Amino acid sequence: MASESDQQQTPNTWGKAEKKFTHKPASEYYDPCQDFADRSLKCMKRNGFDKEMCGDYFQAYRDCKKQWLIQKKQTSSS
Repeated sequence: MASESDQQQTPNTWGKAEKKFTHKPASEYYDPCQDFADRSLKCMKRNGFDKEMCGDYFQAYRDCKKQWLIQKKQTSSS
């Protein structure tokens, strides 16, 4: 599955997406983790829709989405 170097990069996935998300005007808002979703879909297409081959991409998307939702909750409760 994920190598040690991939696991070390995973907590930083939201940080990468956050830069794009926070610098966009409100009218361009969609999903800061869309890039990770797109990458996972591309991986699926490349690998004949074998989910096992794309586990790292799915995990990066889940981690990004989780961090985004946590931050969104913290921002709305402040």
